[in-house]
Amino acid sequence: MVEPPAAASTKERSTVFIGPRPTMTYVFQVVAELNSGAGPVVVKARGNAIAKAVDVAEVVRRRFLEGQVGVGPVTIDTERLVNRDGREARVSSIAISLTRLGALPVRSPPAAESSTAAP
Repeated sequence: MVEPPAAASTKERSTVFIGPRPTMTYVFQVVAELNSGAGPVVVKARGNAIAKAVDVAEVVRRRFLEGQVGVGPVTIDTERLVNRDGREARVSSIAISLTRLGALPVRSPPAAESSTAAP
C-alpha cells in the first residue's frame, strides 16, 4: 500500500512578519489568511515590533474573530544579527501561532440576475 507524502496531509502554514506599517494592516492580513482556510497563521516579529505582534494577535482574537481563534504555541527566542557597524547584535524575537477553531464562514452564491427585461 502506498501512503501519501506527509507534506500533503498537513495544512499549509502562513507567516505574517510584523514591521513598521500600522497595526490594522497586519490584523486584516491575518484575518484574511484565517478566513481563506490556511493552516495556522504565525505572527513573527523582532525587537521593538514584538509589542505590535502581540497587539495584532489580541485584536484578531478579541475583536475580529472573537471565540474563533486559538493561540499557541508562542515561541520566544534571541537571534544573532550583524548590525550596520559589522558587530554582532542579539535581538529578541517572538512567533505567535493563531489557529481557526470553528468552521470557516460560508459564502453565499452570488444572486442570479433576472432574465426578464423591464418594459
